[in-house]
Amino acid sequence: MGLTAVEEQAVERAAAEPMLDQVLAWAAVNSGSRNLAGLRAMADLLTDAFSVLPGSLMPEEPAPVTGVDAAGKAFEIEHGKHLHLTVRPEAPVQLLFTGHMDTVFGADHAFQTTRRLDDGVLNGPGVADMKGGIAVMLAALQAVEATEFARNFGYEVVLNSDEEVGSLSSGPLLTRAARGKKAALTYEPAALPDGTLAGARPGSGNFDFVIRGRSAHAGRNPEDGRNALLAAADLALRLAKAKGPRLSINPARMEGGSPNNVVPDFALLRVNMRPATPEDEARARSIIDGSVAMVRAEHEVAIEIHGGFGRPPKPLDPNAEGLFNIVKQAGSDLGQTIAWQPSGGVCDGNNIAACGVPVVDTMGVRGGKIHSEEEYLIVESLAERAALSALTILRLARS
Repeated sequence: MGLTAVEEQAVERAAAEPMLDQVLAWAAVNSGSRNLAGLRAMADLLTDAFSVLPGSLMPEEPAPVTGVDAAGKAFEIEHGKHLHLTVRPEAPVQLLFTGHMDTVFGADHAFQTTRRLDDGVLNGPGVADMKGGIAVMLAALQAVEATEFARNFGYEVVLNSDEEVGSLSSGPLLTRAARGKKAALTYEPAALPDGTLAGARPGSGNFDFVIRGRSAHAGRNPEDGRNALLAAADLALRLAKAKGPRLSINPARMEGGSPNNVVPDFALLRVNMRPATPEDEARARSIIDGSVAMVRAEHEVAIEIHGGFGRPPKPLDPNAEGLFNIVKQAGSDLGQTIAWQPSGGVCDGNNIAACGVPVVDTMGVRGGKIHSEEEYLIVESLAERAALSALTILRLARS
């Protein structure tokens, strides 16, 4: 297909932006999902960086989110503010770009600094997931804004503070921003170090089962007790037996219990489920309801269910395939081989796809070993992926 003169100019400009300097500066700020001070500092840096773009850039308050503590009590979870940029909302073509400023590394984590490795590789917290991706997004948008075709499209950018913990406080914002969009690009790192994109994704739900029985003396009158810990174990086993190729079920943590001479009257079971399709999600809900009903009846305990499916399944439908093919052609015209494959992970792309908007959610850098102290970014991929994004955006704006 080849590049037009305007495309070539945009690609060259995107690749030349000082992305590595930005990554180094941003990675020096700890912005773990629960580090509110660090997230404020990161939001300030990103506000300065994204102020070069036109439009209205505003902080957004997090939506209320509740959790369940080890005693089974609900409490409000604090989250950082999110950044929301709106540019040319009246334009005929509307796109969405999303990223996250939080990392999995808390303020007290040992992994806090970057270091250069051999062969153009940078190791550091969040360099791939996804401070490198945010730099790529910004470079591409700056390059496209400098072209004559910028007036043809409008867009929203959402940079949230809670992606790594499920985007529960930014989910409503993502849903609003996705409305009416032709397509979306999210800047998670590539699924593989060679640049392969993530295609279909399962959904994900996190559930807390609060189980309350009745205490009694373990020797004198155990028959008067209702063992909450035993009921929790029974529930975990029933749920685990229902897992299969299209539904992952992981009973992950059990808390509660009592001294050895007391029948325990409290237990807490935490479970993650990952359904492959919306139909599998509906089946998972039925499995939960049926299992809870049976355990309640057999053990004579009370069970409260907290949580839900925060990430809907993201199958690869024809609209999504069409967007992937646009990215693939752009890559081919740049000499990049772009492929995609299913992924077991989840991200904000799940939420966007559930709004009926096609999304490619791994437009960020090439790298690997994310969520570990070995996380790395392949430095040359900053320019490479910025060029890919700029060309993709131009073609979406003109199609």
